[in-house]
Amino acid sequence: MIIIHNGKIVMETGIIEGHAVVIKGDRIQDIILESDIEYGSDKKFIDAKGGYISPGFIDIHSDYIETIVSPRPTSIMDVNMSLREAEKNLISHGITTIFHSLSFYQEDIFSHKPMRYPENVQRLVDAIDRTATQPHLIRHRLHARFEIDNMDGVENLIQNIKQDKVHLLSFMDHTPGQGQYRDLEVFRHTIKGYRNVSDDEVDVIIAERKSRASLSLREISEIARIAIDNGIAIASHDDDHIDKLELVQSFGTTISEFPITLEVAKKAKELGLRTLVGAPNVLLGGSHSGNLSAIEAIQHQFVDILCSDYYPSALLHAIFELHEEHNNKLHDMFNMVTINPAKAVHLGQDLGSIHPGKKADLLIIERMEDGYPMLTMTMVNGQVITTTNYR
Repeated sequence: MIIIHNGKIVMETGIIEGHAVVIKGDRIQDIILESDIEYGSDKKFIDAKGGYISPGFIDIHSDYIETIVSPRPTSIMDVNMSLREAEKNLISHGITTIFHSLSFYQEDIFSHKPMRYPENVQRLVDAIDRTATQPHLIRHRLHARFEIDNMDGVENLIQNIKQDKVHLLSFMDHTPGQGQYRDLEVFRHTIKGYRNVSDDEVDVIIAERKSRASLSLREISEIARIAIDNGIAIASHDDDHIDKLELVQSFGTTISEFPITLEVAKKAKELGLRTLVGAPNVLLGGSHSGNLSAIEAIQHQFVDILCSDYYPSALLHAIFELHEEHNNKLHDMFNMVTINPAKAVHLGQDLGSIHPGKKADLLIIERMEDGYPMLTMTMVNGQVITTTNYR
């Protein structure tokens, strides 16, 4: 039995003090008053030193693994080694459940990374799946980001779904002139950041992309139905119009990732969709694509979930910045990286909050003298995985 005491426990409805978390095996057994603690040699005590005792973070949209597998555009490391190295970094940022967001492109027009070739994506899909039966530090899950012009990839996607290798599915459309790239100048700037192309060549790319065939609404709806039948949540991506929200909801979407405008984020909430924004957007003070400000949307209470997107350490720092710089309740900010994403991907029964019977995925977060939040302990399934001691 493990007892974590002398900390501020982050609950769904507030932060409590004078209590301790009791862990037995891989589960939280109880939350008790510290005055009721019974000491004995059969118990291990962990002193939180006045820090926050939080549920482990659940990150449902992270591109990070692609950077680890392919640190250079033409280099591909061993996928199994990459997952092992990635989880050591992720656990140090408090992420105890990760949804690796892999892009299922027919053709990646931006970087032409070999990592995004279908055969390499499948190698990583299979490696993520194998982690469930191999030694691991954190929970690895797959978020399949399926580009709707990937006509040749549909059969493979459905096969992965039926083999329980997909745990979240989003439909993406990066056609210039809508969604994330509704401003064509943003598209031009983005593609030039990846490739040495002239304005005329960009014009050709735009015209070609706009003319490409893509899945019909009926085909998208059928894939979504298969996913839902297999217990998989569906997300839309870069929603830029209210009409699109109503459309995607019609085929079972429950998550709106990165709504483009405040108006769309508001409507998504009204429709009952769970809205997701990136924590890097918070730290940067705005979207790198010039779209919705995460801070503004959070201030209007239009956001449910924060994800790391491409920067894992952003989650922890965004929580405290939103609380201290923008006067949001701290437990509400924690909820956006714990219980809210857990519920969105059907894990809320087991994960996401400190409650008797749930998995003991717990963090201790202390504050340095300059106020910098630091993760000093990570526990997964009732086992202490890492401890960090600043000197």
